[in-house]
This record gives sequence, C-alpha cells and structure tokens, in this order.
Amino acid sequence: MPLVVSRTIGSRSLFLITRFIVDRTTQWGKCSVKRSGDMTAMKTPPSVKTSPLWNLLRWIIQPLELLDECNHRYGDCFTISFGSIAPLVFFSDPKAIEQIFAANPNLFDSGRANWILRSTLGDHSLLLLDGDRHHRQRQLLMPPFHGERMRTYGQLIGQITEKVTNHWQVGKPFIVRPFMQEISIQVILQAVFGLTEGDRLRQLKQHLDAMLKLTTTRFGFAMAFFPILQRDFGAWSPGGQFVRIMQAIDQLLYAEIQERRENLDPSRTDILSLLLTARDEAGQSMTDLELRDELMTLLVAGHETTATAITWALYWIHSLPEVKAKLMAELASLETDPEPMTIARLPYLNAVCSETLRIYPVGFIAELRLPKEPVRVQDYEFGTDVALVPCIYLTHHRKDLYPESKQFRPERFLERSFSAFEFYPFGGSNRRCIGAAFALLEMKLALVTILSRYQLALAEERPVIPIRRGVTIAPRGGIRMVMTGQRFTQEKAAPAFVSA
Repeated sequence: MPLVVSRTIGSRSLFLITRFIVDRTTQWGKCSVKRSGDMTAMKTPPSVKTSPLWNLLRWIIQPLELLDECNHRYGDCFTISFGSIAPLVFFSDPKAIEQIFAANPNLFDSGRANWILRSTLGDHSLLLLDGDRHHRQRQLLMPPFHGERMRTYGQLIGQITEKVTNHWQVGKPFIVRPFMQEISIQVILQAVFGLTEGDRLRQLKQHLDAMLKLTTTRFGFAMAFFPILQRDFGAWSPGGQFVRIMQAIDQLLYAEIQERRENLDPSRTDILSLLLTARDEAGQSMTDLELRDELMTLLVAGHETTATAITWALYWIHSLPEVKAKLMAELASLETDPEPMTIARLPYLNAVCSETLRIYPVGFIAELRLPKEPVRVQDYEFGTDVALVPCIYLTHHRKDLYPESKQFRPERFLERSFSAFEFYPFGGSNRRCIGAAFALLEMKLALVTILSRYQLALAEERPVIPIRRGVTIAPRGGIRMVMTGQRFTQEKAAPAFVSA
C-alpha cells in the first residue's frame, strides 16, 4: 500500500502565531547556538531556499512531505534553516551515517542539541547529557534492559494486553491507538515503577495522560520552539497547564522515590528498585533529581512511541492478507505457553516489526549532533554552527536499499541483512535508545497476544494518513478496527508467555 501524506497545511491560527512570534523574537533562549568562524571557505551541502518561517511551519505540520521534497530536489545531504536555531543538516547516505555514528562521541554535544526535551525530562535526563555524565547514567540504566531482567517482563506484557483488550466486543468498531496507549502506559508503570494499584498509580496515570495529550498535538510540539508559549500566564494558558501538570507529576514521583528508598525490597524486579540499588564505578548512587529525570525519560520515550508502533503494525497486518496469513501460520507453530524470548526470535514476526519501523519510523530522525569543532562528513565540512541529523526516515526509503520503499513488504528483512547504518529505527552509536530491546519485546508480545486471541478487521477502507504526533509519526484517526470473533475459544488457548 502506498505511502500517503496529507497536503493540507492545517490550522491557520498556528501559522499566524508562528509568524507573530518569529517576527518579534530575536533570541529563542536555550535553542539558540552561537555562531563561530567563517564558513564561506568550507564546502557545504545545498540549502533549502524557502524562508525559515515556512520551513518551521512545515516541519511542525508536514515533516515527511518536507523531507521527501528536499531529498528529491537536493539529494542525500541538505541543510534546512528554521530561524535563530542552528541550521539542521540532514543525511541519508549510509556511508555518511556510518561516519557520524563511528566518530568519537566527544566531538559532539548531542545532549545540548536535545534542548527541546528539557522542560519535560529535566537537565539530568540521559537524552540531555554528554561525555562522562552521559556514560555514567547509561551504565547505571543498562542492566534492567538486558539478559534475564528482560525475561521477567514478558508475562507482565501479555497479562496487561489481555486485560486491556478484554473490553473489545464482537461487531463493535473501536479506535486502536488509545488501547495500545493504555497497554503501553500500564506496562511502563508496572515494569518501571512496580505500581499495580493504589491512589498514587491512579493520579500518576491521570497526570501523565494529561501531559501527553497537551504535548503530542502539533500545537503542543510547536510550543517547544517558542519560550513565550511556555510561559505561565495562568491555568487557562497552555504554558500554565503544562507547568501545573509537571508539578503534580513531580510531587508524585518524588514521593514514590522517597518511600521506596525508605523501604528497599531486594526481591522487587521493577526498574525503579534496580536503579535505587545501582552504583557507579565510584560507588555512588543516583540522586533523587537524577532518578526523577531518568524515570520521566523512560515514561515519555517509551510510551507514545511503542503504542504508535503497535498501532501501525496492526494496520499493516490487517490491510495486507498475505502478510497476515504468513504471520498467523508462524504463530500456529508455537507450542502452548511459549517463552517470551522464543516469540521474540520468530523470523516473520521480527520481519513484520522491522518493516513497520522502517516504513514509518516512530522517531523519524536520530539524535542531533552539534560539533564542538569543525568536522568533515564525506565531501562536506561543517563548523560549530550547524546540527548534524542522521535522517532515519529518508535512509529507510532509499531506493537502492529498499526497492519500492513505499510498499510494506516484510520479506525484505528475510532476504538480506541491513547494517546499523542502513536500518536504525532506534538511532545509533552511544545515543541509541537504551530501551530498544524492551520496546521490541513489548511490540512483539502485544501483537502475538492480540492476534492469538482475536479475529480483527479494518473498519474502513480509506487510505491512512500519517501525521506528526509530538516527536512521532502516527496514523491520523488512530486506525478504526472491529473484532469479528475470538480465536482462542475455537482454537488453542492464547499464549500465556511463561517466564524463564
């Protein structure tokens, strides 16, 4: 099925607000980058000629269409200016991606380039750190996402998926994404915090939902670029709403951290318990502030992205009968109560998930890199006044790597292997998403649970339109489906996903 991108510009009010602010704003606070050196003597890639205001508006509303047009006109490398922030240089050639990922991380300020996330995640988030601090936090965070720890979450994911989807009724259409969001947030709250009941769980979920509803709209994404829109002008203003929501979330997080510190239970396997006992090479543990910021990072980065990926996968599986038939045949070969890692290794299931993350990568660019000193990538030289951007979306749609790239075809991942510079849905190098393995496991187990329990069909035939939803690309409308029957009542029981 072809890729369909909306050509509707969207809200005129957003355009007028953007123009008003850009015309009257000379500095954008933390997003501004000091220019240094004379770039005129360097060979630089072609630049997009349209105005920075128009580029920014399209980046907010039509990012994929903007990238496709620039790639068609300028090639594998081009520069887009959005105004006072550093121009972004986009790369899609795997050779260029390899140079960037293989370079010494100390050459870049990658954390500083993520200033847009600061108001939500905090200064101590892994995504905003560089150098030794980034290495330390990454080392402390890695153990819960590898090895035996991952196996303990398999049964939890299956149980939550069954509980959430149990509300579906035969013949009654529903929108998929809200249910996938509910699965994702429950998995995070239980796997990360170990919260299964209680008033704190209810309040935390309520405030997180409110925060995500505010920040994942296109206007909410636009707010991040303009400090004036983030100002607290009262509870009625978007900035005021955001401040009050974050204050409520912080109060709950710090209360949970303090309570858990005072009552450490070594038998608990949730991520917060593991982080409370983690120590760095100097024997130091995370501070409450560091814990808060890393917990917010796990909550925000792992919620909307995973829910969107599962939603896309269900759409593709049910829009292409041959894909569904092959996947169901593979699932039928499973023994009763398969071990989660057995499911994770299923070849065609893995190919379906990979193709889902290829055609519409939920994060369509990797983390930005701000050079600390002049750097060279292929034939181009860059100073410290630009941000280098490995473009996941454009690389994943290169015709030389993925023929008929707009078509959903999982077989391409069975026919050949792709390098970490040709397929990198979770970014790369030391900035690769630390929860990638967890996200893939959740995606696969949720899909298998749903497909093994229910017979589903798309409730409408109109083409899907991808739109920006915060930092992700999601299907507009959330995908309407309908349950036509229950499989496990007629065939063998749905997998229970026993833990090893």
